Amino acid sequence: MRDVRFPEPVRLRVKPARERIVASSWEALECLHDQWPIGARGPSYRAACRACRDSLDGWRPPQKARRAFLKAARRAGLVQAS
Repeated sequence: MRDVRFPEPVRLRVKPARERIVASSWEALECLHDQWPIGARGPSYRAACRACRDSLDGWRPPQKARRAFLKAARRAGLVQAS
């Protein structure tokens, strides 16, 4: 399995004083598993996990995985303001 880069990285605010740049499906899965708020692990979280795994397996383009990850991040309140 090879890592699949996103067309554009996603910038997250994972703690009040920290940010994380997620640039690939593998990094997104790590973030979803290790840094995601427990209370924000609903349907959009599960869809993002599935989309990123599918992207790594070659079943879904990285654009769709990024879109699902970004949607879950917005719902979890993790999107860093530009």
